[in-house]
Amino acid sequence: MPEGLPNPDHKVCKLVKSLYGLKQASRQWFARLTAELTLQGFIQSKNDYSLFINKSGIDMCIAAVYVDDIILTGPNLPLILSLKAHLHTAFSIKDLGPLSYFLGLEVTRLSNGIILSQRKFTKELLAECELDTSKPAKTPLPLNLQLLADSGDFYADPSHYRCLVGKLNFLTHTRPDISYGVQTLSQFLQAPRTPHLKALHHLLRYVAGSVGQGILLQASPQLTLQGYSDSDWGACPNTRRSVTGYLMLLGKSPISWKSKKQSTVSKSSSEAEYRALAAAASEITWLVRLLTELGVDNLNPVKLCCDNQSAIHLGKNPVQHERTKHIELDAHFTRDKVLEGLLELSYIPTGEQLADLLTKTLPSPQLSKLMSNLGVSPAESTPSLRGDIEVSPAIGPAQQV
Repeated sequence: MPEGLPNPDHKVCKLVKSLYGLKQASRQWFARLTAELTLQGFIQSKNDYSLFINKSGIDMCIAAVYVDDIILTGPNLPLILSLKAHLHTAFSIKDLGPLSYFLGLEVTRLSNGIILSQRKFTKELLAECELDTSKPAKTPLPLNLQLLADSGDFYADPSHYRCLVGKLNFLTHTRPDISYGVQTLSQFLQAPRTPHLKALHHLLRYVAGSVGQGILLQASPQLTLQGYSDSDWGACPNTRRSVTGYLMLLGKSPISWKSKKQSTVSKSSSEAEYRALAAAASEITWLVRLLTELGVDNLNPVKLCCDNQSAIHLGKNPVQHERTKHIELDAHFTRDKVLEGLLELSYIPTGEQLADLLTKTLPSPQLSKLMSNLGVSPAESTPSLRGDIEVSPAIGPAQQV
């Protein structure tokens, strides 16, 4: 019973309607929305529970849900309009029209694809950071930077540090170039020190020099999935653990990337690369299942590129027992997928390794080269959402509710 009301019998209130702010509210809302979408012929994806798919012959309608924000897309506009009418009857929704802004992501349509950026979010972040970002930096972090957990004075306002790193982590949804820097700074959230703040300041100055940068999702008649895997052996000076980095391209467009410190210490660079391959193989396995649900099939075998020949041999050859008997079973996931025919391991020179930017700080020329090969749109070429943008007829309609 709410405080202030007499309750001598110690009774409780029965919740009749879900309310904002209650722990059960989001779960109850999602259950109700799932029921309504199911009645309309949608099936909840087994690979992403926030995704609902309605297939009817050659037509398909897709609903992506984040709490009470929904994106509807598909080639059949009448089917989308019918679903919106039903949702409006059930929930009294607000139709926001063609997709242009969603959860901080700005969507710009071009004749050859779609650009995803976070210009507005970036400007708000820089305005609230309370640090001078007037002098842009050319790299996310200084070259050869070594951040120690116990070096330097403690930062007086650790909550401010955590807030900025958290916002930068959200920015990595469209900025793979800062993923390694954010991963590095995230290791010191518990007790940030002055050197960590200086590195954070450097990263913010880099972001300030590329406010409108985004990723270009290019339209393509044929879609192929390709992965890049890399690691930096013993990169962490505090734990001597290696850093895993992988990046996935659908056609020529980046759709998934990650930079993460490995959970165990690797005894060699080959082992570190082998563990990175396992992480990339796991992501590819999930992506293939998800894309198959969305109607993109015939993706096997997926080419996974690595710049370490020893790791490739370990992944291809199941009899390398003597060299791998100390490695946990989960790291041999790559070998299993190669034998299944899902993966095809391929060597790529280090200079062309796109995942290199996810494992270390690169010089500015090398960073620019990889970003260009990755298809990342530079800040000056990203058009304003308020401008007249040519919409490609090949791109299906996307509606936001």
